[in-house]
This record gives sequence, C-alpha cells and structure tokens, in this order.
Amino acid sequence: MKFGQRGTILLGIATAVVLGTSACSGGLLGGGGSGDSSGDSGPINVAMVIPISGSSAPTGAYMQNGAQMAIDEINKAGGVLDRQLKLDVEDEACDAQQSVAGANKAVSNGAVISVGGYCSGATLPEIPIFQRANIPMIVPAANSQDLVNQKAKNVFMINGTGKQQSTAALDFMKKQGFKTVALVDDNTSYSKDINTETAKQIDADGSVKVALSTSVTAGESDYSAVVRDIMGANPELVYWTGYYQEGGLIINQLKNAGFTGKIMVADGSVDPSLSQIAGAGAEGVYATMTQTPDTLKGAADWIANYKKQFNSEPGPYSTQSYDAVRLAAEAIKKAGSTDGDKIIKALEGIDGFKMFSGPLKFTPEHTLSSGGFVILVIKDGKFVLEDDLS
Repeated sequence: MKFGQRGTILLGIATAVVLGTSACSGGLLGGGGSGDSSGDSGPINVAMVIPISGSSAPTGAYMQNGAQMAIDEINKAGGVLDRQLKLDVEDEACDAQQSVAGANKAVSNGAVISVGGYCSGATLPEIPIFQRANIPMIVPAANSQDLVNQKAKNVFMINGTGKQQSTAALDFMKKQGFKTVALVDDNTSYSKDINTETAKQIDADGSVKVALSTSVTAGESDYSAVVRDIMGANPELVYWTGYYQEGGLIINQLKNAGFTGKIMVADGSVDPSLSQIAGAGAEGVYATMTQTPDTLKGAADWIANYKKQFNSEPGPYSTQSYDAVRLAAEAIKKAGSTDGDKIIKALEGIDGFKMFSGPLKFTPEHTLSSGGFVILVIKDGKFVLEDDLS
C-alpha cells in the first residue's frame, strides 16, 4: 500500500526484473506453484512478502505473527496433504524494487502460494512475478483498485477494496451531516486511489462538497503548506488517505494551527503509532477500517492465544493474515495438489469458508462481495469501534 509509483510503471519495473533474472538464472521462476508437487513429502512453502524493514515494519510484524499463528495451528493438526506448511517471509519494505526482489526470492525458494501484500504500490509489481510462476496470491491487506484492475487470475483479495472504503467514508460523512471535506493523499497507488474514488462518489451523490483535493509527498517532516491550504478551504472534515507516519504529523500540525474541524483517516493510518506521532490532537480522530482484533466479537480467545505466543498485543491485519493462511490451506486441500491452476480453481469455488470477516465467497473479480468497513475513533489513544455503518 505505500511508496510505490503508479501501476504501469511498477509493472514495467517488475517485468524488467523478471526477464533479467530469469535469463541469467534459468530456474528462478520455474519452480514453486508451476507443477504438481502433491507427491512430495517436504514442507509446503507459503510465501509472505511484507514490510519487515522500513517505517511500516511494525504492521509487517503483526501480519507475520498472525500468519505464523495459523501455520502452527494447521501443522499441529496434521498439516495439509500430509505435509507441513512452512512460512517464507520476505521483505517488501513498502518499496517496488525491494518487493520485486522479495517475490523473486520467494519463487526461487519454491513458493506454492503467497499470502502477503501490505503496500499496494509494492504488491503491484509482484503480480507478474507470481503470475509467471503460476503462484496464487491471497492478499490480506493491500487494497488499491489498481490491484483489481490488473484482472490477474491468480490474485484474490480478502481485504475490502479502495472503492468499498470510499463508499464507507461517504456513508459516514452523510450520516454525520458533514457538508464540506478536504481530501488529502500521499500520491501513492493506495492513497491516491481512495482520494480519487471518494471524490468521484461525492460528486455523483451531491450531498457533500469537496472543498479541497490535494496530495503531499510521503516521508517529509513539514506539512505546513498543506495545513495552510486546508485552513484556507475551511472544511468541516479532513479525510487523510495516506499512512500513519505522515498522517500523525499532519494531524499534529493541523491542530497546532488551530483547526477545529473533524479529521478522518483511511485504513493505512490505523496503527497505534498514529496517536504517538499526532499527540493529543489524535483524540477524536475517525478512521475507515476493516476488522481489527479488538473490534471483533468473539475474538477474545484468539487475542489471548496471540498474546501468549508473541507476548504482545495483536495489531492491524494480524487477523486477515491469519485467515489468509487458513484460506490457502483450505484451497490446497480442496485442490488435492500444490499445482497453481488447481489451487486457483479451488479458491474460485470457495463458498462459505468461515473467516473473521464472515463467510467467504469471491466475486468474479476475486474480491470480497462486501468490504466490511466500519468507522473507528481514537479514544484515550486507542482506536475503538464508533459506527458499524449498519
């Protein structure tokens, strides 16, 4: 979801790297999910390319822990096809070139299926790499519409899309009676996608007016220019669609400038660090978000098991990553094989598989039929459920 350029540029980078590495290494893209290895007695490699370095590394840790938790449970129960699962975590660092390297390494290591993808801009260039190797991708977090628009048969998204998030944002704006909004993104695929789609839906609906739509550069420390623009537009609501690092700074600087309106952030900013960066100004900030462990009914036992295993609280996308592994295991089991085409067919046939987000059945676009977005709010420094939009 972060620091990537637009889809065509990213896919160009990926294609160049794919061609270059395959030409000099021979088997780099030929193994993994491209053949039927159901007779093999070795472990089944499950790839997970996520940010384990860089500013989004804390979220990557939540995702890795959730996935490992599922791996351990499945292996304890006997594994899949009488084989154990092995999690192969590679770094995307929310960077396009780094993610290409990570995906190529996962393929070289014999990946059968992928359960990674946090930053959309880093996930996009992985698609042709895994597609060429015939490896299905179950994406637990990245949700830019750019991913859907690739129409890749091997990609399945189990987080709500950017389009669905925009719909939830507009529904909440109307419900709260906001008449004007400033839309601010960080010019990455994920963030720009939500900004553009939200503006499009607002324009079609007519209930809310976009007072300002603008972009900032991720990674900076001074956002006084955009703060001045927001103050000049005087919106009732600011909707920040980027990530928590920049979001926290913008919130802090807005509040210090005397902004008295409301602020809402998209799911990339739902992280405990947002409050630490924003300070007291974070109190009362809304967020559009899919499930987090502490907002799920009936998740107490799962949370307790997570804390026992990792000695820490579970964070955003830990449950989605847990479910991604479980879904991968179910698809391999139904396929009766580790062949990519057979796993893809099994995923397309999934109907009613129980996940934290509810019974799963993919749309023809390989997305969730319902995004599952809710509204959270920061109280005492923590995100809690504000409105389930029911």
